[in-house]
Amino acid sequence: MTQLVLPSHTNSLGSVFGGTIMSWIDICAAICSQRHCNKETVTASIDRLDFVAPVYKGWVVNLKASVNYTSRTSMEVGVRVDAENPKTGESFHTASAYLTFVALGSMGKPTEVPGLVLESDEDKRRFEQAKKRREIRLQNKTR
Repeated sequence: MTQLVLPSHTNSLGSVFGGTIMSWIDICAAICSQRHCNKETVTASIDRLDFVAPVYKGWVVNLKASVNYTSRTSMEVGVRVDAENPKTGESFHTASAYLTFVALGSMGKPTEVPGLVLESDEDKRRFEQAKKRREIRLQNKTR
């Protein structure tokens, strides 16, 4: 997903509001989760969002999402945000996030999602790391 940073997206410092980036992350992850399961999905949680560098007015923001892990009715989607300064052509990693989505079936109730086909070593690494994050999320939920 690609966005252009407009004046309405920026704060008094000329950089993008964090909430705007968060919204774009949520939309990008939602599209990714829906494409994976061919169902409507809803955001269940954002358990990690790190802002790495500011993004300024006039820059182009590129968001890339991938489903890292699936359980019965939910999935973890990782999103990486890069910003490009169109004047210099330089690209910067600006944020990363992990979100959990739940697939909805009839009557708006959770429904099963298809598993992942782990083809590459990178797919397997992401899956295992996401599995560990899920275990931590579940532990924290019971506290």
